[in-house]
Amino acid sequence: MIIETILKINPNAEVTVRGNDINTCEIEWLNGTTPIPKADIEAQFTAVEFDTAMEDLRTKRNRLLSDTDHYALSDQTLSDDMRTYRQSLRDITNGLTTVADVEAVVFPTKPTS
Repeated sequence: MIIETILKINPNAEVTVRGNDINTCEIEWLNGTTPIPKADIEAQFTAVEFDTAMEDLRTKRNRLLSDTDHYALSDQTLSDDMRTYRQSLRDITNGLTTVADVEAVVFPTKPTS
């Protein structure tokens, strides 16, 4: 997560990291990359954890939407239950602000058609 956090702060950073603990790891800044203080990196951990959790949530949500795309083809009529299900999936990320919020998400139950 250290490298992901560094790249969130500076997407152009060139760096190698040895170790997983911000307090004991060795960070080598390459090709003139301006070093970022470890305290600044650590301060961004929560944001990176949230971004990762949201990415995982969106991946699952997108897969579930994809699994029902065939119901939404132009030659199909969506049932009200399927329309509600798909809208619930699209809205599932609304209002989430913490990793705990993301972890508490309950996906809707897919209707039979």
